[in-house]
Amino acid sequence: MNAADTPLDPANPFARPPTLPYGLPDFAAIRDDHFRPALLAGMARERAEIEAIATERQRPTVANTLEALERAGALLDRVTAVFFNQTSADSTPVLDDLEEEVAPLLAAHHDAIYLDPRLFARVDALHRATVAGSLSLDAATARLLDDLHRDFRRAGVGLAEPAQQRLRELNADLSELEAAFGRELLADTNASAVVVEDVGELAGLPADAVAAAAEAAIARDLPGRYLLALQLPTQQPELVHLDDRGLRERVHLASIARGQRGGEHDTRATLLRIARLRAERAELLGYPNHAAYVAEDGTAKTTEAVLGLLTRLVPAAVANARREAGDILAALSTDVPGATAQPWDWAYYAERVRSQRFHLDESLLRPYLELDGVLRRGVFRPRPSCTASPSPSASTWLATTPRCASSRCTTATGPASACSCSTPIPATRSAAERGWTRWWTRTSCWASARS
Repeated sequence: MNAADTPLDPANPFARPPTLPYGLPDFAAIRDDHFRPALLAGMARERAEIEAIATERQRPTVANTLEALERAGALLDRVTAVFFNQTSADSTPVLDDLEEEVAPLLAAHHDAIYLDPRLFARVDALHRATVAGSLSLDAATARLLDDLHRDFRRAGVGLAEPAQQRLRELNADLSELEAAFGRELLADTNASAVVVEDVGELAGLPADAVAAAAEAAIARDLPGRYLLALQLPTQQPELVHLDDRGLRERVHLASIARGQRGGEHDTRATLLRIARLRAERAELLGYPNHAAYVAEDGTAKTTEAVLGLLTRLVPAAVANARREAGDILAALSTDVPGATAQPWDWAYYAERVRSQRFHLDESLLRPYLELDGVLRRGVFRPRPSCTASPSPSASTWLATTPRCASSRCTTATGPASACSCSTPIPATRSAAERGWTRWWTRTSCWASARS
């Protein structure tokens, strides 16, 4: 596949970076049928960009390898960021089908890049030069190179061809299963919403939440009722407020039963297959188990370090939980004498204890944390010295213009001239810093300011 195979219509909203504040996607312009051509074009364009890097005749350098890899895939990054956020939160049958189609394509696309011996040879040459001391890099660029080299190794670039072929099959299968799991869980979450007949059962719930429950019921063709939609992960915000203990129990049980109620959206068989394939992949890559594979890429680095940290936390966590349990049981006993505290009581009575002991009511903050309200109050506003929206040359501006380096400056994302600080970042910066220009492009004209 090359870039010419899948051209993208210029009218497609993903054809260029968004111009909305904060780099937000223009959902008003995005339709379901925009995703497929943008995803295919994004993969094709990145493959063409990667091919140009892999076949570069000049010896590997930071500019023609590291920086080029950082710039590659901008279109695909733009599309997938929106696509997977939407499919995980507000999907449609069309997007579900598309995710099933493109998940293995994206897995194969990733493998084609990270199992490319030509590309790895260039990265490895730079890495070996830094280890040997013949190439001196600043700390940030050295970290970028080290992470990239590790990503290639973890992807299986060092495996023999038969093992790489099996790895490709595993990755394709896992991508399909993980996408299926997400769809099944979201569908069962929606299907598990709790229907309330009598508004009296919602006593204690903030008025805006009651109104939202009424609107949700209307959207499900249940006028006159109230629908408590479940959230991910397990903890449900309604459990903090609902006075009705029976309704709290219904909400809690519905939440923890998701994915294991039987029927078409049961996730247990899918999870079992995922676990088995992940274990096989980890063994193929030389790890004792999938947990070890995951831990290596995190801060802890090893499962032993993770277990060591958790083991040290256990005594303090258990002691704290027991103290909280005593407080909660005491509060529960005033309402239901002789009752035993249950999971659906914990959040409700913990909030009551917190309110009584510290005079803290988190619900009072709700009106101030709604995004529309924040925007109306002008807590976030465009900087007058910026243009209305980032331009195609924003990345050039970011790579050449000094910015304020003071952590105390509220205009630290803009030109040094836009503030009174005197610690600008030099115009010539490391490759790793310039690699963040995609992010800076989305945010360069907006900054947080004190209201």
